[in-house]
Amino acid sequence: MSNLLEIENLESGFDTERGLVMAVDGISFELEKGRTLGIVGESGCGKTVTAMSIVDLLPKPAGRVRGGSIRFMDRELRDAEPEVMYDVRGNDVGVIFQEPMAALNPVQRVGRQIIESLLLHRDLTKTEALRKAVELLDAVGIPSPDMRISDYPHQLSGGMRQRVMIAIALCCNPDLLIADEPTTALDVTVQAQILDLMSEMQKERGMATLLITHDLGVIAEQCDEVVVMYAGRIVERAPVKELFAEPRHAYTKGLLSSIPRLSNERKSELRTIPGQVASIQDFVSGCRFCQRMGRDVDSLTERPAYEEIGGGRFLETCPECT
Repeated sequence: MSNLLEIENLESGFDTERGLVMAVDGISFELEKGRTLGIVGESGCGKTVTAMSIVDLLPKPAGRVRGGSIRFMDRELRDAEPEVMYDVRGNDVGVIFQEPMAALNPVQRVGRQIIESLLLHRDLTKTEALRKAVELLDAVGIPSPDMRISDYPHQLSGGMRQRVMIAIALCCNPDLLIADEPTTALDVTVQAQILDLMSEMQKERGMATLLITHDLGVIAEQCDEVVVMYAGRIVERAPVKELFAEPRHAYTKGLLSSIPRLSNERKSELRTIPGQVASIQDFVSGCRFCQRMGRDVDSLTERPAYEEIGGGRFLETCPECT
């Protein structure tokens, strides 16, 4: 099975008053057609910056890709011309943004926001685009789509707004769907409905999915493979079953052990990972999880090797963390 997306040594950063800071620091992974790759980690670890780097949506001029390669369908997207990216975004790559209330235009009806993408990427009349938009709202489970298409985002519930975002992302039958925290702030029932909807759409359309989340339960249910990010780097990558059965990196073990379990004693304390993530301006060159654990910062000058360890697994091989 061929790779749809290939990321190699991706580096993305931002110019700040304190100089350049690297939010994504030399990461590599691949995604095959029809597969789901999950990216997991705490807030601020670089998940969203990775996704926005792929579709060239980092806030400019401060944010930009500084190095590496982004190959999609055998095309190099790094430093691609704006016209190329206009064609890729929304057409070949669909994006479900993190917060639908912020991503949807509050002063435009939802139907117009779907139609905009259809008119841009498909040779349709406005009447045909309107009919297609109604079909999409019906496909994502919105009741009375012919009426809801005239609503503004504030007239819809959180779950329905997320469904509109999915309709926009899928309207042009993309080959790759990037879903950035697609179930954030939704209740458990609606979350399950959204995940089921995404799975059904993926099977029907044969697309690949890059799923970004901090929820390990979602990763376990939805993904074929998982990438664990910490402080802008990948510390572990593995097939999802193997990762949950035998985590190898100390950070991955910490994430898994912090999941609440019904079998725990009622009065037992929830497990946490000691310390906290360093400020991005203070990241060391060496192992950043060692930095968090309070080990001698002056000695953390050599970046740990990131190597394949067999069975399709990759690991940042710090002696203290593996």
